[in-house]
Amino acid sequence: MRVLHVGKFYPPFAGGIEYFLADLLHALPAQGVTAAALVHDEDSTGARPAPNDAIAIYRAPCHGRLLYAPVSPGFPFWLKRAINEFRPDLLHLHLPNTSAFAALILPAARRLPWVIHWHADVVASTIDRRLALAYRLYRPFEQRLLAASRAVIATSPAYLQSSPALTPWRERCEVIPLGLDPARLPDPEPDALAQAEALWGKDGLRVLAIGRLTYYKGHDTLIRAAAEVPDARVLIVGSGERREPLLGLIRSLGLEQRVSLPGFQPDAMLHALLASCDLLCLPSLERTEAFGLVLLEAMRFGRPVVASDIPGSGAGWVVRQAGHGVLTPPGDPAPLAQTLRRLQSDPASRQRMGQAGRVALREQFGMEPVAKAVTDLYRRMVEKNGRSV
Repeated sequence: MRVLHVGKFYPPFAGGIEYFLADLLHALPAQGVTAAALVHDEDSTGARPAPNDAIAIYRAPCHGRLLYAPVSPGFPFWLKRAINEFRPDLLHLHLPNTSAFAALILPAARRLPWVIHWHADVVASTIDRRLALAYRLYRPFEQRLLAASRAVIATSPAYLQSSPALTPWRERCEVIPLGLDPARLPDPEPDALAQAEALWGKDGLRVLAIGRLTYYKGHDTLIRAAAEVPDARVLIVGSGERREPLLGLIRSLGLEQRVSLPGFQPDAMLHALLASCDLLCLPSLERTEAFGLVLLEAMRFGRPVVASDIPGSGAGWVVRQAGHGVLTPPGDPAPLAQTLRRLQSDPASRQRMGQAGRVALREQFGMEPVAKAVTDLYRRMVEKNGRSV
């Protein structure tokens, strides 16, 4: 069986959905599936897969972004090319992604069955109000894609139940959580660990946050909470448009010696920071944080988490399923600070939750069971289309 995935980006582009897509594509051959992907190039050149590539990745030229969406006028041409060259039995569309709408206009795409992977709603944000207007334009095309799909994968029961966009299509939805291949996150090398130790600096509770410095991540909440946690050391790793306002907040609170924004870090350093932190914090504010793959990365290194209990988000569901952390109200520094202080003085609880995360990754959130569930869904969809696999 041959499956063409259509997504936003692909590693080395750093992002949770991108890493998940890479892990899934590499796990599918063991399930009898030959997979390829069409994504956006990070620049305007574009690239076709080389003949000796283990996984065929087509990269359509991208000319920047508009409201977080890649701008790629040539994407329909690249989708037609990928279908003609790869000859898939099925399309797997990862949403949200405006470029996936190209499947609606291409006869070659409409002849194939579609599985839609629903990573997140386009949330009508109360923080970035431009998205509410943009969603009015996006929604008709989104609903046409859903109507034409054979199946929809939701990443958690919580997100499925809270998604207005999926409400008319719940009978074709199936919950399959995101997964992670722990082999992709090797134990850190001594040099990387030494660099991580230098970033952490002095002793204290080591709190790590990883993610784009963007409007819904809630990093300002974590910074304000850190002001109330004596000796806590906070590293917020990532780049984005909120960097300067966050630096200003750190300076205004006098936290320059305890809270740092080291910017984008390569994978080797991220692994070293995860291995050397005391806990991971995911302080996101709204359902744009649909799952939180970084919660699974914390499981890989046996680290507890403190995450926002966002109504309707899968992040809280992951933490409850795994039992590897504590949930706090989104956007409120006081209970977050209280939780950090409690865990600072209770290393036994941190160790117990970290071990629970390791077990959950092995039993619930590993890539092998996720790839098997996705493949079972493929087979049912292709057989309904009148093909044998």
